Amino acid sequence: GPRLQHVCAGLRPGELTGPVDATKMALRSLARRHQALSAEVRELDKDLRNLTAQACPALVGIFGAGSDTAGALLLAAGDNPERLRSEAAFAKLTGVSPVQASSGKTTRHRLNRGGDRHANAALHRIVLVRLRWRHPPTIDYVERQTAEGKSKREIIRCLKRYVAREVYRALIDVPADASSPA
Repeated sequence: GPRLQHVCAGLRPGELTGPVDATKMALRSLARRHQALSAEVRELDKDLRNLTAQACPALVGIFGAGSDTAGALLLAAGDNPERLRSEAAFAKLTGVSPVQASSGKTTRHRLNRGGDRHANAALHRIVLVRLRWRHPPTIDYVERQTAEGKSKREIIRCLKRYVAREVYRALIDVPADASSPA
């Protein structure tokens, strides 16, 4: 953990006379590199939070959408969210449009395997956050669908589609000056 990292960063190997000194030097080097990269990640996360909040505050305001998820969804939508014709087009772009996968007597759907995989993963993370933190509308929906006999996989598919609708509305409601480059 952090304590071990701090101790390793403070090691003083001295002259390299044996494997113990070489190990100390390697541990010190790795610990210092880890500290530097961790500081860089914190700084970049702060910048990403500011940029996503500036580009689309409504998107960051969606329950379960952090700056990394919002960033992935903004990348999928591109510089010009107005080019998205409809909510269904956005769902197809993100790979959450339903595709008929029925056979015989069963009628079911699956998610479209096309689309932007990073945006799809972002929608999936939003759904998982909502399930994990017991988002009341999401939990109510899961309970209703479970009572109807749907599998967890089908429920998550439907929830991803619902979140895509919510994200689309947030993207389309972007003020005109926020989407233009500064």
